[in-house]
Amino acid sequence: MVMVMQEISLREINQHFSRYMQAVEKGEEIIITRRGKPIAKLVAVAASRKLSDEQVSARKRLRKRMKKGFHLGGESFDREDLHERSTNHC
Repeated sequence: MVMVMQEISLREINQHFSRYMQAVEKGEEIIITRRGKPIAKLVAVAASRKLSDEQVSARKRLRKRMKKGFHLGGESFDREDLHERSTNHC
């Protein structure tokens, strides 16, 4: 898929919003400008960034480590312990 990027003024987006949303759904990225300066970027949710293999691996290692818990001083805490303590102080 070829990613097309357009720069469109805020005024133009307001006048033809559905047209530009259709373009985004087809894979285009749209930079919205105000007075010629970029202020926002429209991208399709499906076109959001995907994690690299290295990032996926790091996430798996972190999840595995979180299941074991962390040793902090004299006590060991797991994720549920930390969550329960944080909700008790509300």
